[in-house]
Amino acid sequence: MSALDIHAGGIETPLPDGFRWPGGKRIAVFFRVSFEWWSDGKWPGIGPMGNPLKQGVPDLNAVGWAEYGHRRGIHRILDVLARQQVKATINVSGIMAERYPQTVRKIAEAGHEVVAHSYTMDMIPCYLTEEEERANIVHTTELIERAIGARPKGWISPRSTPSLRSPRLLADAGFEWHGDTLNDDLPYRVEFGDRSIIAFPNNTEVNDLPLYMRHGNAPKVMLEIFEHWLDCARHREIGLVRMDPAIHTHVFGRSPGLFVYEDIIKVAKAADDIWIGTRSEAVAHVRRTLGW
Repeated sequence: MSALDIHAGGIETPLPDGFRWPGGKRIAVFFRVSFEWWSDGKWPGIGPMGNPLKQGVPDLNAVGWAEYGHRRGIHRILDVLARQQVKATINVSGIMAERYPQTVRKIAEAGHEVVAHSYTMDMIPCYLTEEEERANIVHTTELIERAIGARPKGWISPRSTPSLRSPRLLADAGFEWHGDTLNDDLPYRVEFGDRSIIAFPNNTEVNDLPLYMRHGNAPKVMLEIFEHWLDCARHREIGLVRMDPAIHTHVFGRSPGLFVYEDIIKVAKAADDIWIGTRSEAVAHVRRTLGW
């Protein structure tokens, strides 16, 4: 534990040894998708062109690249998920629920989990005051609830980067889980007085942004890493395993990355030793099984 512990003041409880996912499975796979947008006048920090423009000049190349996510990418991804008959955990910026409520409603109606992902990608909790962060949580939650008719149960901040107070504020707001940490392989409970929240850590091992955009790997490398990871999970890991291959609608919503992702889904579906579900389904199983 450090002075920068986001759960400072809380009581952490790990999953007990021998815990299993639904169906008694030792390995779980969560398919994650991010459906994101930025504030007006802002654009992604990562884009297809490696040379940044002069400071203050709008990068319309990066803006157009990101627009693909809501114009085409999300719909192509939903088609693949429907074809493969799997449910995904989909991070949604509040602004997307505000501007494209029909699309966000389509996500929920298909059975996927809609996760609150801040209002915009540049509204990162560590940049906000406590008052601003509370307002962002309320506003984002209300926009998503208005679009899908239900409150989101999970929250993941942009960059999975919280403030030191984020987990407590999310617990106060009634969220079941957050994904704003990379400090563990498995979910664990955090109690803040009479409130609790499940910390459900993210990972970046099978994620299109670092693998493809940042490090320049071919899309097929994601499949190779997933297959190797699964082999290790089966034959080298002895405890509970969580795998969550993740893509973004504006990145692997395109060919050929999208179909590499579909191949990953096919590999997972073909296995009889894997449970596939959403994060909130897993959290409900944890709470029900352990009385959390």
